[in-house]
Amino acid sequence: MKSIHIDIIHPANVHYFKHAITNWKTQGFEIIITCRNKEITYELLALEGLDYIPMGKNPKSVLGKILFLFLCEWKIFKIYFKKKPDIALSFAASYVAHMTSIFGLPHVSFDDTEHAKLNRKLYLPFTDLVLNPESYLLDLGKKQYKFKGHMELFYLNEKYFQPDKQIFFELGILENTPFIFLRFVSWGAFHDQGQMGFSDEYKITLVQKLSEKYEVFISSEGDLPHQLQPFQIKVKPNRVHHVLYFADLFIGEGATMASECAALGTPAIYVNSLDAGTLQRQAEDGLIINKRYQEGILEEAYKILKDLGYKIRLREKIKSLNQERYNLTDFLTWLVAEYPASKQKLLSGQLNPKDNF
Repeated sequence: MKSIHIDIIHPANVHYFKHAITNWKTQGFEIIITCRNKEITYELLALEGLDYIPMGKNPKSVLGKILFLFLCEWKIFKIYFKKKPDIALSFAASYVAHMTSIFGLPHVSFDDTEHAKLNRKLYLPFTDLVLNPESYLLDLGKKQYKFKGHMELFYLNEKYFQPDKQIFFELGILENTPFIFLRFVSWGAFHDQGQMGFSDEYKITLVQKLSEKYEVFISSEGDLPHQLQPFQIKVKPNRVHHVLYFADLFIGEGATMASECAALGTPAIYVNSLDAGTLQRQAEDGLIINKRYQEGILEEAYKILKDLGYKIRLREKIKSLNQERYNLTDFLTWLVAEYPASKQKLLSGQLNPKDNF
């Protein structure tokens, strides 16, 4: 029986892997999950019924982050010494890459963040295969494979996600009530240093104006100004994709949720001084609006909200694009189950995932 180690560093990673985990368990594989305590990650794993080994919380200081990485390496070392997995998956986790190298195990890494340069230098030399979305801007050499689509399609493919109108009841509003969903981030990652999205003053103005005509819900990594706390969303975190699907508009600093909207066909305005190939491609395809700074966001929002056909046209565009993509969860299930033969087929061009998944 093959044993698979999966490392989780972000709430979105739970969604990336959860359906493949179900598939692997059905096939008889043992799953070992390690997880950092970032925001709602532990809660999400519990809601999905997944057991995990906690890795602790990444500190905010630079020195704290460095020491935390060494602590993670020690924890992974002990896990590998005891459980002896056959393969490891992570989202560019350097400590997993280092330990798999020491133990002679293959490490398959995902990466969709071009600006995380330091982290890439730490994990890439020790990684067996790197999987990137097709829009990823960098050439990482012979160990790289770019798949059609973006990360959020691992769990928002129509085979694995069906929108549930019960979410209106959970939000406390009548069915089909127009609403807007806002997402604010904490700016605590290495690559967030010196970057910005909304000021608190603009957040307050934005909510005050939009709430005059629409219901407004906010998801925030950090503490909200007291004026905005009544708008904090209260649904369970594993239900947020249903919120996104039925929202009339998403506005936020979070790249993951903006990209999820691009998969679901929900109008989205992404506001962040950081950018990535995935977001650029989605903007070029007309799936999201990508803004570096907060100026003019309110006007952009009103323009979308007044266009009653905007969301209909967007969903038609998504449907057309999906005809060129493949089922990423089924692709990943096969890749790991048949590794390393699957890797050789993939990198040598012997297999076209579009024809198989």
